Amino acid sequence: MWVVAIVGPRSGSQFQIFTVMNPKTMKLSIFTSLLLALAQAVADTAPPLTPASQVLWYDAPAKNWETEALPIGNGRLGAMIFGGTQREHIQFNEDSLWRGDETDSGASQAFGDMRIEFGGGIVSSECVSGQASPAHESVAASVDGSPDTKWCLEHHNQPVVWMGHCPGGMIVSSYAFTSADDMPDRDPKSWSLEGSNDGQAWTQLDRRLNEPPFSRRKQRQEYSCANHTKLQHYRFTFLEYGSLTHFQIGEIELGKQSQTEAATYRRNLDISRAVHTVTYTAGGVAYRREYFASHPAQVMVFRFSADKPGAYTGIITLTDAHQGTLRVAGNRLTAKGNMSVGQVTPNTINLDYETQALVLNDGGTVEAKDGMIAFTKVNTLTILLDAGTDYLNRRSENWRGAHPHEAITQRLAKAAATPYDQLLAAHIQDYQSLYNRLTLNLGAAPNASWQLPTERRLTAYRGTELVAAKGSIYDGNKEDSSVKGGCDPGLEVLLFQYARYLMISCSRPGDLPATLQGLWNNSNNPPWGGDYHSDVNVQMNYWFVDAANLGECFQPLSEWLNSIIPVRRDATKKEFGTRGWMTRSCNGIFGGATYHWVPGDAAWMAQNIWDHYAFSMDRHYLETRAYPIIKELCEFWEDFLKEGPGGTLVSPQSQSPEHGPFAEGNSYEQQLIYDLFTNYIEASQALGVDPEYRKKIMSLRGRLLGPQIGKWGQLQEWAADLDDPKEEHRHLSHMIAVHPGRQISPLTTPELAEAAKVSMNARGDSSTGWSRAWKSCIWARLYDGNRAYKILSGMLKSQITPNLFDTHPPFQIDGNFGYAAGVCEMLLQSHAGEIAILPALPKAWPTGKVTGLCARGGFIVDIQWKDGKVTSYRIASATAKAVKVRVNGEVKTEQSKTL
Repeated sequence: MWVVAIVGPRSGSQFQIFTVMNPKTMKLSIFTSLLLALAQAVADTAPPLTPASQVLWYDAPAKNWETEALPIGNGRLGAMIFGGTQREHIQFNEDSLWRGDETDSGASQAFGDMRIEFGGGIVSSECVSGQASPAHESVAASVDGSPDTKWCLEHHNQPVVWMGHCPGGMIVSSYAFTSADDMPDRDPKSWSLEGSNDGQAWTQLDRRLNEPPFSRRKQRQEYSCANHTKLQHYRFTFLEYGSLTHFQIGEIELGKQSQTEAATYRRNLDISRAVHTVTYTAGGVAYRREYFASHPAQVMVFRFSADKPGAYTGIITLTDAHQGTLRVAGNRLTAKGNMSVGQVTPNTINLDYETQALVLNDGGTVEAKDGMIAFTKVNTLTILLDAGTDYLNRRSENWRGAHPHEAITQRLAKAAATPYDQLLAAHIQDYQSLYNRLTLNLGAAPNASWQLPTERRLTAYRGTELVAAKGSIYDGNKEDSSVKGGCDPGLEVLLFQYARYLMISCSRPGDLPATLQGLWNNSNNPPWGGDYHSDVNVQMNYWFVDAANLGECFQPLSEWLNSIIPVRRDATKKEFGTRGWMTRSCNGIFGGATYHWVPGDAAWMAQNIWDHYAFSMDRHYLETRAYPIIKELCEFWEDFLKEGPGGTLVSPQSQSPEHGPFAEGNSYEQQLIYDLFTNYIEASQALGVDPEYRKKIMSLRGRLLGPQIGKWGQLQEWAADLDDPKEEHRHLSHMIAVHPGRQISPLTTPELAEAAKVSMNARGDSSTGWSRAWKSCIWARLYDGNRAYKILSGMLKSQITPNLFDTHPPFQIDGNFGYAAGVCEMLLQSHAGEIAILPALPKAWPTGKVTGLCARGGFIVDIQWKDGKVTSYRIASATAKAVKVRVNGEVKTEQSKTL
């Protein structure tokens, strides 16, 4: 008898073993058929292999939210996954949970956290000695699984007593501390550990006096103790400190919490399927998890399975980020509240919110117990999670709709009644209907870097080892030009497709648009409010969407903008006495805006609005959304422009974002007004409306102060010749006419294009993540593909974290989206009345293929090239029509194919 083993194609997946008779006694055809049948049986149960350019994977759990955890999302709901083996941490968001009103932009908010402790664990902790901590350094930080947070307090020369509760009980024969991020003299030196089952009678388990200090910050140190009894309460009494005033600790862990017990660990995000998996073996059991955020079901799904029955025992807890009310009943955890709780200042729009987690099991038991869900010896565990608010994007309803409870309950009930395989299949089909529209191949890497975990692959690309100390590659904005990273076109494709994954995951029709952090936020006071910054950032988020064949994902931006215009219109009339509207640079979901008034910002957002029409040719959208927005902004500028030198028209005094003097006629506004007027003229012609007003706008456009060339040959940022050739500011506000506008081009305005190059050379190639991305787009528009590539490659080496998030620093998603825009501009341009194929192809991509890129005019373009020359291409549209094409140095007119 022979044994045939067929192994599933994914690392850590289950394998099946079959026995067959000795093939010598069988006919060859029968044996072959049997092998094929066995192979198919395994193939039917395992997902297909995914190219390395579409997978992020890691051989250890995440410890840091910003740089290591991995995102999932369905447009409205999102989560960051850590993938721990003993403790899983799932931090989740919903896009409408917001603090703010019609005056204050406010901030996006964290929704909450779900934690799954396997084998039991600490459910809650408290400081029973009574010393108070700052809100962001509370005792909860000692058990949040992150070494980047800490519990810190003034000890007032009294012992500090920490108490942890595990209602399911656990045997603790070891524990660990992690030192906090600063001030070593605040670390614990002497302490005792006690345990109890009733919280009254305590047994001492360990005692340490004058322990050696931690040798470094965020260091984890394990200790053992003699205990064989399951206990429900544990407490540490910290007796001595080096600091005269404070005590601190990063993490307190009870029991064996290290990941060393798990073998063959793999954490995997397949962006071609939008499925996050964790696989590992421990104690002879192969464990598998699958997580996804379903757009069809509008819930997030977390599935835990194993190759042996009864493998899962533990507890599930839900934490609300806003002091809501927690209720646990049966197999459901619910947290609900109102955003008025904890408000420092009065707020007129306090949303109601709710979270529900529904726990389903195959085998074993699930029960509500002491504020948690306990599961015991289950074969398969499935958690369905949904969250929402009563936000409604209608000012007339005071931004409030129905309480989310009923909708959440119904969605969860429907998902719970659907077999898991159907939920997964519907999710993948829906996601791939968007994702699979575009494929990209930029060539194979000459080494085996694609076999490395993603963070090591990134390290190989940089040609240097990552460091965590201050001054590391993540803390600065300059890369070492002497470092020569390895070639890895697949990684460059992965980052491009990751941007498409992130956009599909955080911006779907009916939802809010992507913020500075997309959908993902773990703070109630996120950097820059996690808002809609309108002086480049929200615009950059959506530059690539139509070009990368994700037109539906644009809708949230136009719908949000349409909803807030009435608020901005009232504020503008009050402030400036004009028709139309403008905004400040920080914006929220209710129309509130803060920081400077920036007159050009609204026109810049309207540029995105027009561009979506230019790509889609959607007449209904033009009539109902784009045209009204663009025309009203033209009316604003008709009222707001003033006469400048020589009878020119200039914008009133403002700042060129985000630096320099406040002056009249900044290039920022002048270029955006020109673009706005041009788009209006074309929109009114397309609709055949308002011919008289069109003539007026044409006349106003003709009088605008145009781009100026300064004394050192630069494109001026201000009307006056003020540019400093040594200035390397991240904002490139006088380059809008090059990109994303269309006023300056090497083909039509060569002198101005040369001046733009002079200015860009002065600004340099290094900067923050999003600024590098914009620079790559500008150089691509100036037909310098090698320069654009150098900047994008430098961005990968300096501004991309192990989970492939862009960092400003800190994390800002506009850099991810701007990177994708840069790649699109290098491969295809369509802003100048023609389709330019490979207009800025770098030498680093000599051979490649792309399918599904989009061009303005409603075209879809496929391209194949070799040795830097286009070898074949296809241009298609809904109906065949004439199109001007620039390819391999030749310009010609041809008919598009029919889709």
